[in-house]
Amino acid sequence: MDRPAIAGGATVVYFSATGNTASVAERVAQTTGCTLMEIVPQEPYAPADLDYNSDCRANAEQSDGAARPAIATPAPDAANADVVYLGYPIWWGRAPRIVLTWLESQDLAGKTVVPFCTSGSSGIGGSISEIETAAAGATLEDGMRFSLGTIQQEIDSWIASMADTTRRE
Repeated sequence: MDRPAIAGGATVVYFSATGNTASVAERVAQTTGCTLMEIVPQEPYAPADLDYNSDCRANAEQSDGAARPAIATPAPDAANADVVYLGYPIWWGRAPRIVLTWLESQDLAGKTVVPFCTSGSSGIGGSISEIETAAAGATLEDGMRFSLGTIQQEIDSWIASMADTTRRE
C-alpha cells in the first residue's frame, strides 16, 4: 500500500495501559511512515489500577473531570508535526485523562488531529468532544475505533481513507 504523502511531517502519539493501543499505534506508524511517540505516565498503571469493577485509580481519574495525571519526561512533542494520529484506549466511554494532559500541554493550533481508539465495546464518539476542547485550534478529523484482533487490512483501509484529509500541500 502506498503511504500518504504528508509534507511537513506526521506523528503517531499514543497512550496504552495494556498494550492493545500500542499494537495498533505501531501498525498505524508503520503504514503511514510516521514517527511513533508514547505518552508514558509518571506513575505507571498497575493491574489493580485498571480493575474497573472496583474503586481503582482509572475509575477515580475518569470520574474527576479535572484530573490530569502527570506524564513522565520527556513527554512526546508534536511541535514539528502537521498531522497527529492520536491513539488511546476507551475508559468508561472517553479517552483516559492522561491523554487530555498531553493534549493540553501541546500547541496544536493549525495542526490536524486524527484520533483512533481501542475498545472492546465502546465507540470513539464519547471521547471526541473532550479531545476537541483539549486540542484547541486543531482540526479534528473523524476518528476510528479498533477492537482487539484488528487486522492490518482494517488499518490500511482507514489510513487510505484518511489520505486526502491528512495530506498537507
